[in-house]
Amino acid sequence: MDTLVPGFVDMHVHGASGVDFSDVGVDPQPAIDHHHSTGSTTIIASLATGVTGAMLERIRELRPFVASGALSGLHLEGPWLSRTRRGAHAAELLRSPTVREVGLFLDAAEGSIRMVTLAPELPGALEAIHLLAAHGVVVAIGHTDADAETTERAIDAGASVITHLYNGMPSLHHRNPGVVGVALGRTDVAVELIADGTHLDDRVVDATFSAAAGRIVLISDGMSATGLGDGTYGIAGSPVVVEDGTARLADGTSLAGSVRTLGEIVRRQSARGMAWDLLVHAAATLPAKLLGLPAPRLDRGAPANLVASANGAISTMKDGRWLDS
Repeated sequence: MDTLVPGFVDMHVHGASGVDFSDVGVDPQPAIDHHHSTGSTTIIASLATGVTGAMLERIRELRPFVASGALSGLHLEGPWLSRTRRGAHAAELLRSPTVREVGLFLDAAEGSIRMVTLAPELPGALEAIHLLAAHGVVVAIGHTDADAETTERAIDAGASVITHLYNGMPSLHHRNPGVVGVALGRTDVAVELIADGTHLDDRVVDATFSAAAGRIVLISDGMSATGLGDGTYGIAGSPVVVEDGTARLADGTSLAGSVRTLGEIVRRQSARGMAWDLLVHAAATLPAKLLGLPAPRLDRGAPANLVASANGAISTMKDGRWLDS
């Protein structure tokens, strides 16, 4: 069946085509182009944990891409994360947030930061959440070992998203619900899912769409190997090996992002039978709303950002121009 839907909004993506958005001095355009051409007409560049000076420099480098509309903002995934649940983030660079350091990032960004992921159990985290929210930044809870009570306090303080639910946090336990239990139970928080078939079992995806109906955001979490084959790559300085389409740290201790685009993830879920209205809401409408961006739609006068599927082939239009996939 031929399908025409609004362009997708990927609010959590680290790179593609050999480009890591975190790397200072590297042209991000090849990664931007790859994600645009595969259906994500709006993308937020996610910067993984790095040395403070390098992160600030990279933010300044990417500001013009945000100003031009090539990127729709930046997402800081770190450095204020749990060492216990760090995933691919370098343990020696993780730390607790301070109002001063958060202010340095906000000043360097000049309004280009759209989202920050942090662990709410860290000292100073609640103060950081208040400050970020006051500046219009979406605060996400992730890479965290927080208990349910701490998670509740973080949401009450202004956090509104859970970063890649189930990944980078304790599993749900019936006597210790943690972040997952709170995320599924509260209706005032959105939850990201990496529904690529590797990070989550499809039955978990289906159960979460049921339990958190209307609050799901599909993301790619795509890293620099996206669009390329198996091999050795990196994310924020950590060596990564991609084998059989799965990215892991070279030491095998953790997954290291995805090598799928949001368009590929959406098509995969559609092939499984998920309804297009659910997919469009999760991959376009809700992330745009959360980020304060114009809602993608197919109305007269709306931005001409759309994805067309015909006979299994995908075409993307960005700002009224068809892109090569």
